[in-house]
Amino acid sequence: MPEPGGVAPSILAADFARLGEQVGTVLAAGARTIHVDIMDGHFVPPLSMGPNVVSALADQIHDAGGYVDVHLMIERPERQIEAFAKAGADGITLHFEATPHANYALNAVRDAGCRAGLALNPGTPATVVGELVEDVDLVLCMTVNPGWGGQAFLPGSPDKVRRLRELVGGRPAIEVDGGVDASTVGVCAAAGATVFVAGSAVFGTEDPGQAYRSIAEAAHS
Repeated sequence: MPEPGGVAPSILAADFARLGEQVGTVLAAGARTIHVDIMDGHFVPPLSMGPNVVSALADQIHDAGGYVDVHLMIERPERQIEAFAKAGADGITLHFEATPHANYALNAVRDAGCRAGLALNPGTPATVVGELVEDVDLVLCMTVNPGWGGQAFLPGSPDKVRRLRELVGGRPAIEVDGGVDASTVGVCAAAGATVFVAGSAVFGTEDPGQAYRSIAEAAHS
């Protein structure tokens, strides 16, 4: 199984009438982590997609050597882990705030054969990860509040990423999600992030492949 890393285009911002084509475009440009946002209308206001979309894309992504990065913005995510694992997810990230049983849910992700991620909303202290560090393969630091589109990158996010990196050490990946583009990705990388979710900054452009490359270059500049 490949590791998550680099710029992760989020298909939530893609043109769903051309979803396979657009995923193919960013894979051809070098993307190897494809981010899939799952929203339930409860934990966050919007509804998005389900395991069937993961299943439809998984072979295409895996054939390119890619990683299917599923982000569950849903209440009681432990109830849906098996379905997304069977659909082809490589990693499943759930929110600390969405379940009273984060330890159980993270271990259920690993038991299902996927890498386990823990997401933190902007108002959740970085310190909560300290109790779960042995249970996570990835920590997702939300750099906007989840569920509302068009928000600006929260300027305090790099400091939180630094605190998370100090807490978890070098092993888990640290992912950032929200307002990530060529102007913000560099400070996240410098703070210790290794996976950078970009939605509208990639798929909201006329040339998603070039947009992906520009953000990837900025992450390493």
